[in-house]
Parts: sequence; C-alpha cells; structure tokens
Amino acid sequence: MDFSYKEEQQAFADALRRWVERDYTFEKRRAIVHSEAGVSPEAWATLVELGMTALPVPEAQGGFDGTAVDMLVVMQELGRGLVVEPYFATVLGAKFLALAGGQEALLERVAAGDLKLACALAEQQSRHDLSAIGAVATGGLENAAVSGVKTVVLHGAQADAFIVSAKVDGAIALFLVDADTAGVAVRDYRTIDGMRAATVSFDHAPATPLGAPGQAWEILEAATDYGATLLCAEAIGAMDALFAATLDYLKTRQQFGAPIGKFQALQHRMADMFIHLEQARSIAMLAAVKVASGDAEERRRVVSAAKARVGQAAQFVGQQAVQLHGGMGVTDELPAAHLFKRLTTIGLTLGDTDHHVQRFIAQPGFQAVG
Repeated sequence: MDFSYKEEQQAFADALRRWVERDYTFEKRRAIVHSEAGVSPEAWATLVELGMTALPVPEAQGGFDGTAVDMLVVMQELGRGLVVEPYFATVLGAKFLALAGGQEALLERVAAGDLKLACALAEQQSRHDLSAIGAVATGGLENAAVSGVKTVVLHGAQADAFIVSAKVDGAIALFLVDADTAGVAVRDYRTIDGMRAATVSFDHAPATPLGAPGQAWEILEAATDYGATLLCAEAIGAMDALFAATLDYLKTRQQFGAPIGKFQALQHRMADMFIHLEQARSIAMLAAVKVASGDAEERRRVVSAAKARVGQAAQFVGQQAVQLHGGMGVTDELPAAHLFKRLTTIGLTLGDTDHHVQRFIAQPGFQAVG
C-alpha cells in the first residue's frame, strides 16, 4: 500500500500544521479549554476558511467530496495539535445527513461552516451498544416528537442541531432535532481531555425523520464506522506528537551527567513505542481505505480491527510516555498529560478496544486459532 500523500492532501496537512503552530499553540489551547465556552469562534472560522468543513461534503453541496483518506490527513493534524473545536462532531453529523439523503440544504450549511452538528446516540444504559436505545419517537413520521435522555453528546452545547437515535414502535429510527426547539434541554460540561460534552434531554421535541423507513440501523452503523475511522486517524496524530515530545524529553533530561536517552533500557522502550505507533498507523490507513467499501462485512471487520489495534497502541504509547517523563508526565504544564488524556478518551468513544475485538470476532469468516 502506498502511504504517501497526494499533493492536495499534503497541502491540507501543511496548512493545518502551520495554523496550529502559529495560532493554536499549547498555551492558547489551554486558555480556550478553560474558557466559559470551551471552544474558540476564531479557531472555527479559520477551519472554515481553510476548507475543512467543506472537505467531506459532496461537491454538489459546495464541498470538496473528500474521502476518508483525505479526512485521515486532517484528523491526524487536529490530533497532533489537540484541537478542541467541534469539528469531529460536525463532520460525523454530516455523514449521517449524506447517508440519509435529501438533506442538501443542510449539507451546504455545513460546508459553509454555518451549521454545527452533534450526534446524540449514547444513553446511560447503552455503554458501547448503539442499539440499546431507550429514547422514543411518537406522532408518526409526519409529526414526530422525540423523548429521552442522551449522554456524553460530544459538543452538544455548541451544536445547532442534533442527530438523534430513537425507537418507533420498537424499531430504530434517526431524527434531526434543532437545538433551539421546544423540549430540548442541554447540560454542558468539560471532559477529562479538554473537550466539551453534554447530557441532552428531549421532551416531546419536534423532529424530522432521516432516511427511509427501515434504513436507520444501516445508516447508523455505516456513519459510526466512519466516525471510528476518523478517531483512529486523530489518535495517530496525538501519538505522533506524544512520541516526539517524549523523545525530546529523553534528549534533554540529565541523569548521572548524561541525557537519559543514552540509557539502553529507555531506548528499548522508545523502540517498542515506535513499533506500536507504526502498526497503528498502517491499520488506520487501511480502515480509511475500506470504510467506504460496499461490502458491509469487510467494512465492519477492518474498522473494528483498526479501532481495537489503535486503542491498544494508544494505551501503550501513552503509558510509556508518562512513565518516561517521570512525575512531569502527569502535570498540566506539559502536553504529554493532555495527549494521553485525549488518547484515553478516543479509546472510549464509539466503542472501546474490548467492544471492537468482540465485534471483529462476530464477523463471518472469523476462525479462532488454538
């Protein structure tokens, strides 16, 4: 497989990295995280100006029709820079709209940066099972109203509209609910990695059905597989930054009159971190290639393999980096702690390692060895 970027992809990556290094520094990010809003309108405007919101949107709706591989390039840079803006939540929501069809006007607004989305899918009892839905929709498709409580809705308080999963007569359905409509209550909070999430309560909130009847689970599964692929890419960027920060620390931290990076035992640990990182990078790229596959079984298999392997690598790289930094590895002053927190949260989003290992095993054709 050719892992080199196309010229356009490299241009996107370079533009994002320059912006992060110049205008989204670690100190500026810390200020944004601790602000009341938790996000930066100026940073969002820059992402829009750079074409990031238009990248995954179809050309017919003013976008660039970017593939998952194009998005991998973007998400790696956002992960490297620990960007906390509501980009992932919005592009995941846009994927739902694109798969559902008939939402051209909303996709145009996403491309222009005028519409932020959030996906209200998880509930208290669901853990990683997105089919465990307690929310219900009544009134039929023409006058649908959603009731229920959704938890850990990424950037829920910053969204203009929600993609909501609910049950209709026992069957799964998807709906679009405006954030400012009657019957919607949002409780915003900061997560351990500096992102924002919310508990969103719906009380007979007016809703617009998404997709044709009977297609909701297919759309839900395909969209969240796409989201898991983007999270894998973000984790690669964060691991790249964490590996580089750890290497720099080993070169500068002195012990017994020499940089601790000269100690062979620590060099071996860095080599192990590098192996985990490169294996994760390879399978994340494979997932980006296969997530658009027309073969749903292949998509599920590859995406779950990637999410599981990237999760394992993120845990190993994060733990080793913190230990190699010593006590400094858990302080708020160094990026290492923040990168590890983000990697930990990514590992728990849209299915943790155990969940995706079990999903991989459940796919047709799997044969246990031994």
